[in-house]
Amino acid sequence: MSGVLPDSELRALIADGAITADLPITDAQIQPASLDLRLGAQAWRLRASFLPGKGRGVRERLSDFEMHRMDLSNGAVLEKGCVYLVPLMERLRLPRGLSAVANAKSSTGRLDLLTRLITDDGTEFDRLPDGYDGPLYAEICPRSFSVLVRPGMRLNQLRLRRGQAVLDDAALCVLHAETPLVGGEALIDQGLGFSVDLRPGDGDLVGYRARPHSGVIDLDRIGAYDPREFWDALHSTDGRLILDPGAFYILVSRESVAIPADYAAEMAPYLAMVGEFRVHYAGFFDPGFGIGPSGQGARGVLEVRCHEAPFALEHGQVVGRLVYEKMAGRPERLYGQDIASNYQGQGLKLAKQFSGSGG
Repeated sequence: MSGVLPDSELRALIADGAITADLPITDAQIQPASLDLRLGAQAWRLRASFLPGKGRGVRERLSDFEMHRMDLSNGAVLEKGCVYLVPLMERLRLPRGLSAVANAKSSTGRLDLLTRLITDDGTEFDRLPDGYDGPLYAEICPRSFSVLVRPGMRLNQLRLRRGQAVLDDAALCVLHAETPLVGGEALIDQGLGFSVDLRPGDGDLVGYRARPHSGVIDLDRIGAYDPREFWDALHSTDGRLILDPGAFYILVSRESVAIPADYAAEMAPYLAMVGEFRVHYAGFFDPGFGIGPSGQGARGVLEVRCHEAPFALEHGQVVGRLVYEKMAGRPERLYGQDIASNYQGQGLKLAKQFSGSGG
C-alpha cells in the first residue's frame, strides 16, 4: 500500500538490513511515522554549505569546503553562524519503490538550529531518491544560539514513503467532514491553512524573540535554562506584531489541529508573497498529534524569521499550511498516547531545554 511507512514497517526494514547503523538502532528512535537519526562522533567545520551533486560523494567534496575536523566524543560546541557537517550513525539501503524525506525534530526547529540531510549524489537537501543506497550526513548551522552536541543526539528524522499519497484539497475536505482536523471552519487551499494567534485569550503574551547575545545551550539538559536569558517575551494588545529583519520568533497558530491515526502531515511554508518573513517548516506531524482524551486538538508552534524589511504581522494572517498524507498502515503507537511526546496538547511553547513555558 502506498503512503508513509508506519513504525512496524520501519522495524521490518531494520531487521532486513535496509536500515543499519554504527550502533544498534534503539526503540526510542522509532516514531509512529519516522525514524530519528543520530549524530556520529566527528564533525567538520565548513566554510560554506554545499550539495555534492550528481555522481559525486559527500566526502569527495569535503576537501573543497572543510576548515577543520572536530571530535564530538566528549561534547563540542557548534557556534552560532557557522556551518558544520556531521556523519550520521544510520545508513540506508532502500529497496526499490521506497524514497525518503527528512526534517528537523521539533526542538531543533524551536532552537533555530538549521539541520538538513545530505546524501551522496544529492542535488537537494532532505530528499532521498527511490532506492537510495549510501551514508547519511547532517548539515548543521546554529542560527540564534551556540549549542553543545554529543554523539547519539537526535536532531533530525527520516520519513519513508512508498509511492505518493498526498491528499488533494477535495480529499482533505472529505477527511475534515468525517474527522474534524481543526476546530471551526477549515481553510483548505493546497493543504490545511495555519494562521497566527496574536490575540491570546489568557493575557497579552503572543510569542518570543531570540536574544542576539546568549550563552551555550547543552541539548541534553531538559528544562535547565531560564527563558529570560535567551528570549525576549513579546506582548500585543492590538493583534499586531512588527517583525525585525534578521530576528527569529516563536509564535503559535490560532487553530488547534488534529492528525488522525491513518494520516501523517508536514508543515510547509504558505506563500512567499504574503510578506517579508518565512515560517520554518521543521515540521513532521505524527499520527495522533492533537488527539487526546478530550480530542480538542493541539496548536502548531510557528518558527518565524523576518527577512529584508520590517513586517507587520496581523492576528489571523495565514502563514503556513499542513500537507496531509495517507499512512501505508496504522502505526502500532500514536503520538501523545502510547509514547512520551513533549509537545502534545501544546500552546505557545519553547523548546524542551527551557524551564517554565519551555518545559
